[in-house]
Amino acid sequence: MPHIVIHLSGEPDAALARRAVEAVGDLTRRLLGKQPEVIATTVQFIPDAQWFIGGRTLAEQGASAFHLDISITDETNTKAEKARYLAAVHEAMARLRPDLHEVSYVHVIDARAAAYGYGGRTQEFRHQAAGV
Repeated sequence: MPHIVIHLSGEPDAALARRAVEAVGDLTRRLLGKQPEVIATTVQFIPDAQWFIGGRTLAEQGASAFHLDISITDETNTKAEKARYLAAVHEAMARLRPDLHEVSYVHVIDARAAAYGYGGRTQEFRHQAAGV
């Protein structure tokens, strides 16, 4: 796993969505050690006139933004790994969106293994079945 939700400001753009998914997927694999075949990602676009930072829309500011939530199994990554991931995701998004507003967030959600999973099985079940 994990599950990743990427919100991007602006109008729907399939090419931008694909580039964002590829960049985030690569970073998730390299920096957090997650297996690509179980990374699920959704992308949603939010119009600039409906995204507010500091009470002003991105349209008013002439900027773009993103918000990324990633759910991972708790205790599978260190604080340092997550800090590197946050910085790298922001850098990657800034390359995709040169007008990126600094107030663009990454939220690493440490989900309990017994309360998180896919395919009808929890991560705790997978952990125990692996004999770890």
